Amino acid sequence: MAIKLHRCRNIWFKPRGHPCWRVQRELDAKGIEYEVVKEPWFGKRERVQQMTGQRKLPFLEFEDGTVLREESKDLAARIRRGELRPQSASTGQGLPEPVDGT
Repeated sequence: MAIKLHRCRNIWFKPRGHPCWRVQRELDAKGIEYEVVKEPWFGKRERVQQMTGQRKLPFLEFEDGTVLREESKDLAARIRRGELRPQSASTGQGLPEPVDGT
């Protein structure tokens, strides 16, 4: 599964509570391969809004173009549980799918 992590440009900024780092840390811990997409720090974030319906980061983009956007604590917990899957177009809910990082 090809995943893109859309996050802020502060990839060097790694305090425990930083939302983007929280999600990236869990992806790393699970051994899930991903590509980092650096989004603007400030501004309207038009592309982010087009993709997710809001301007908040981080979010995950899957190979088929679907996205998964939740609060970072929820997204990190989902990754820890191995329930990483794009949101269903019909329900907007993520469906559980085991991810073992291999």
